[in-house]
Amino acid sequence: MEEPMVQKPLESLQGSCANGLETGALRRLTNLLLVEGLSDIQQKEHDILQVETTKGLPSVSKSIPLEKLFQPLSKVSIPPRVSITIGVAGIGKSTLVKLFVCSWAKGEISRDVVSVLPLTFRQLNTYEKLSAERLLCWALPPSPEPTGAAAARTLLILDGLDEFKTPLDFFNGAVCTDPKKEIQVDNLITNIIRGNLLQEASVWVTSRPAAAGQIPSGLVDRMTEIRGFGAAEMKDFLDQMFLDNRDLSSQVLQHIRANRSLHVLCTIPGFCWICGSSIAYFLKHCSDQSQEAAVVPRTLSEIYCYYFKMAVSGDWLEQPREGLRTEQAVNTGRKLVGSLGRLAFYGLLRRKHVFYEQDMKAHGMEPGLLHSSLSTRLLLKDDMHASAAYYFPHLTIQEFLAALYYYTAAKRAIFDLFAESGVSWPKLGFLSHFRSAVQRALQAQDRQLDVFVRFLAGLLSPQAGALLGGWLLPREEQGALRSQAAGVLRGCLGAEPAASSRAVNAVRCLYEMRHDEPARALEEAMRAGSLAGLLTPSNCSALAYLLQVSDLCLEETNLSNCLTYSVCKSLLSQLLFCHNLRLENNQFKDDVMELLGSMLSVKDCQIQRLSLAENQISNKGAKALARSLLVNRSLMVLDLRSNSIGPTGAKALADALKKNQILLSLNLQHNSIKEDGATFLAEALLTNHRLVTLHLQKNTIGAQGARKLAEALEQNCSLRELILSSNSVGDIGSTALAEALRVNHSLQSLDLQSNSISSAGVTALTAALCSNKGLLSLNLRENSISKEGGPAIARALRSNSTLRKLDLAANLLYDEGGKAIALAIKENQALTSLHLQWNFIQAKAATALAQALQFNSSLASLDLQENAIGDEGMAALSAALKVNTTLADLHLQVASIGVAGAQALAEALMVNKSLQVLDLRGNSLGLAGAKAMAQALRVNRSLRRLSLQENSLGMEGAICIATALKGNHGLTYVNLQGNHIGQSGAKMISDTIRTNAPDCVVDV
Repeated sequence: MEEPMVQKPLESLQGSCANGLETGALRRLTNLLLVEGLSDIQQKEHDILQVETTKGLPSVSKSIPLEKLFQPLSKVSIPPRVSITIGVAGIGKSTLVKLFVCSWAKGEISRDVVSVLPLTFRQLNTYEKLSAERLLCWALPPSPEPTGAAAARTLLILDGLDEFKTPLDFFNGAVCTDPKKEIQVDNLITNIIRGNLLQEASVWVTSRPAAAGQIPSGLVDRMTEIRGFGAAEMKDFLDQMFLDNRDLSSQVLQHIRANRSLHVLCTIPGFCWICGSSIAYFLKHCSDQSQEAAVVPRTLSEIYCYYFKMAVSGDWLEQPREGLRTEQAVNTGRKLVGSLGRLAFYGLLRRKHVFYEQDMKAHGMEPGLLHSSLSTRLLLKDDMHASAAYYFPHLTIQEFLAALYYYTAAKRAIFDLFAESGVSWPKLGFLSHFRSAVQRALQAQDRQLDVFVRFLAGLLSPQAGALLGGWLLPREEQGALRSQAAGVLRGCLGAEPAASSRAVNAVRCLYEMRHDEPARALEEAMRAGSLAGLLTPSNCSALAYLLQVSDLCLEETNLSNCLTYSVCKSLLSQLLFCHNLRLENNQFKDDVMELLGSMLSVKDCQIQRLSLAENQISNKGAKALARSLLVNRSLMVLDLRSNSIGPTGAKALADALKKNQILLSLNLQHNSIKEDGATFLAEALLTNHRLVTLHLQKNTIGAQGARKLAEALEQNCSLRELILSSNSVGDIGSTALAEALRVNHSLQSLDLQSNSISSAGVTALTAALCSNKGLLSLNLRENSISKEGGPAIARALRSNSTLRKLDLAANLLYDEGGKAIALAIKENQALTSLHLQWNFIQAKAATALAQALQFNSSLASLDLQENAIGDEGMAALSAALKVNTTLADLHLQVASIGVAGAQALAEALMVNKSLQVLDLRGNSLGLAGAKAMAQALRVNRSLRRLSLQENSLGMEGAICIATALKGNHGLTYVNLQGNHIGQSGAKMISDTIRTNAPDCVVDV
């Protein structure tokens, strides 16, 4: 009974796989994105522009597996009756349907569904009227109750709403509840979706996004979206395309990845197949072409020129044969291509993408031509039970053929080609028709002519002329027209609002014809950080284009110190899709925050990291941002340092944090939030279980603010990093934080630098460390910890086994405190980094630390700079380095080390194999010390960075170091500045090091 329903989709599925949709591509379809309605860009923009603007990245949505597509999302919800799956052209909607039907037929998914009716709108186009009963009987076996029991167990699939010939009208259509009554097919569909007919059946519609907007959102129970290829899936897809030639597959992928614009579009499987085929064709034939003709395809137009050339010459990749030269192909295929182009162009104007026999005849397509190999590569046929449907392999192929038809027809047309009847004001000359096409595209509300115009502009490029030969205008004539057409497009940049999607498309058209000098100049300015003053309206459009395609914006979009309110406003629609956005030091005030807040509130927003540091944001601007955090689902890092949001702004953000469960990091450094602001944030930490990092340095929160935060930490288990430096926390605040650390084992990093903490405060903190099992990093730099605090720190280090980094720089430990810590380091096997800079430590403490290093096997970084350890301390540390195998970084700047210390260190470096970074700046090694170090460098292979800056080496000492590098293959950086070498000597030293160690960077 099920065989007739299942067999055809199964065969279609196998056919699709044979055409390049391999297992990897099908796996992509087993997880869909669960979306909440159509976004603005999906409703307004062309499919290709949607992908380009969003950079091919999926929306921030939950996923739903295919097997749960028609199941309730929770135990208390019900299954969806009407489901819609959207996706741009070529993404795999029909393949998804076939995959579902095939999996259901095998009993793998949706076992509660007894009958599946997979119908396409292509099939429905062949009927004028249908009844619900007849629709069911069309696909189901005869049943005594076709609209009752059968319908109750039926999933009705309606594939390809965008191909339906009649728009759906849900507001003016007549209501029908009689399943036997034959009505207009569009009215039948609206009544089924409304639930007036087949109430018990589930309905699944697939569609391109814009067409899906015909169905009111109130009638849709579930909307899903098909995501594009990820990096691994794209590689697998190309490997399947070129199964017998993996080298070719790798080369094709390399070319795609080198062009970000093409790489983004190749997330669409249908486009990836066209692009891969074209690049492979180029790679196979580039050696046979003249240097002028061997154009690496970079633009959309060039990709399709190669595809078209491959089709008309018959030199197809799967069936290689001796192809016709382009000139021969022109003569043999001109009539067919002309008919196909006319079909494509006027179909595009009518928003028609599926054609039937009557359409073929109307556009001069003779039956014999439809079966030619050229036709089958450019136009596909779907044999149905009543008639045949014809369609282009991808929307962009229809648009390219339409552009090629318009280009060739414009050479001789005297009337407006957009007026199909031929009745219009006369239009003479190619440029007149080009201007008409551009104006039509600008006026089109649905943006459906944008890519057509892009192809039309691209056909004027020198590369297109070289590729298509006799299809286009003579080269000299084309060159003159190209300059004039570029002028038309540049005129659009002034007429359209800055950075609007229409203006951006004009920039893309200029790129297609290889007139991209303004964009390239702007990119260089962006690279140099000198955009300030350059952002005119036309340059804003070029910048919006660069935000989509430039590699500079791939990891980070830095628009600091260059934007104004008006420029920022014009760029909002593009900034939405910048994952990492820096808008620092732009003198932004609260009015800009209102703009950015509205942008962050849009469902399309994909900004994950946003820095607004060093602007002029007050509490009002903070409130605008806080409102957006209530609905935003993408932002994970927000940096507001060095603004003036105050306690009121902190309260607004804290209130938002009570509900927001997306933000991971918040930086409010230097914002004058004071004690009250800290109190508000502490309240938020009681309910927020998502925030991981909180930066509050330089906010004068005081001891009471610290106490409130400490109380919150006793309950909060999500915060990992808390920075409270320069906040006048004092001993009272640090004692409160210590109490929190006794029960909180989730905080990993605590920064209390410059907080006037004395030995009393550190005693409380270290006592907490004896039981704390979570803290990994503690910064107590620049406090007032005296030598009495040393034993307390030592006790903690003996019992704590989790702390990795301890910073005690710029305190008052002296030798006594240093020695106590050294004795603990001898036993501790957890600490990896210890900073003791500027603590009045001398030789005794250095010797104690050296003895500890002979036993310690965990410490990797030791900072003793600005402590007068002298030659005696250096000698002790050197002896330890001969034994120690874990220390990698040693910082001994300004440590009173002389010749004897340098000689001892040199001996150690001859045997040590772990030290990688050594900083000896500001000591007194002299010539003798330089000679000793040079001798060590000839032997040592572990050292990577060495600073001998300001060591009185002199010219001779510097030469010793430079010549020693000839035998050293490890150093990548050496600093010899401040050694009285002189300008001429510096050049000689640089040249010597460049000769002896070309991979080593030198500062002289």
